[in-house]
Amino acid sequence: MPDSTRTQRQPQPPSTAHVRRAGPDDRAVLERLWPLFRHDLSRFTGTLPRPDGTFRSERLEAALTDAGWAAFLAHHGDSPVGFAFVRSLERPPFVLNSFFVVAGARRTGTGSQLVHEVLASFPGRWEVAFQEANTVARHFWRAVAAFHDRRWSEERRAVPGQPDVPPDSWIGFTVHRR
Repeated sequence: MPDSTRTQRQPQPPSTAHVRRAGPDDRAVLERLWPLFRHDLSRFTGTLPRPDGTFRSERLEAALTDAGWAAFLAHHGDSPVGFAFVRSLERPPFVLNSFFVVAGARRTGTGSQLVHEVLASFPGRWEVAFQEANTVARHFWRAVAAFHDRRWSEERRAVPGQPDVPPDSWIGFTVHRR
């Protein structure tokens, strides 16, 4: 017999997220989402928190302060549901450096909406890295690349300075102006 005291999670309609460029006023929200992202990745990378319980956050800091980076934030209503960080804005290939959607907004189209709006902001050559063991990311990024460029490419690259970590998969593709 079902437990009537629990509420069942209902499927959500396709995404109607609002995606925008993040700025200094979004720092606190991004700082709260960042550990969720790093925690998700730790399943594939084996990365552990530092002794104080935090994860490295250089990419978060760069996305908020470096001229060659951009941060994007997705919301459903008032709720922040994801982010994307882009680096190498000064010259292509642009690199989608960090990409995250909270679990409650996954499989709603939010990730697709977020990534396509970010990519459309910077037409040109793109690269995205992911861990091959992350099957959801593997399928997602291949579909994104194929959507934009029928001649997309993929290669494995060692993680710099971490010979004990499996190589990342890197996808390259071109985004054309629409």
